[in-house]
Amino acid sequence: MKELRIRTLAAVFVVAGVLSWAGARLWDAVGTLPRVPLAAPVVLALIAVVLLATALSLRSRLKAQRERRQDAKGVDPLMAARAVVFGQASALVAALVAGMYGGTGVFLLGSLDMPSRRDQAIYAGFSVVAGIAVIAAALFLERVCKLPEDDDNHDGDAAPVS
Repeated sequence: MKELRIRTLAAVFVVAGVLSWAGARLWDAVGTLPRVPLAAPVVLALIAVVLLATALSLRSRLKAQRERRQDAKGVDPLMAARAVVFGQASALVAALVAGMYGGTGVFLLGSLDMPSRRDQAIYAGFSVVAGIAVIAAALFLERVCKLPEDDDNHDGDAAPVS
């Protein structure tokens, strides 16, 4: 399984932000801009909490397993792989959503004198922060589940044994 790259997430964030900013400008010129839902930062924050709780649980179970404790509960490799895939998917979606709300928030910064637009800009800002929290939790989960014998050489070349 390939590791998630921060460059990829940053690129998704920036492209989504630019497209969202341009879309918000266009939409506002044609009619009314769609609202940023209050639920957006809440849902992203909940996903971040779930990812962090999963990472902490797996980390403590793996540590107990490495220390060979009697009461150590093993970690099913398939469950760990599913957790990593969930984390990677969540990080990609969070980068997209945070970029989208970031672009909309940047557009809304031009009209903070209107209370409704100020509230929307605040919701958009909280969505970006919660999206970054999802990305951080997903990267932490991926780091926790990385096997010690994993290295950056995935091309199948083996060192000769002498």
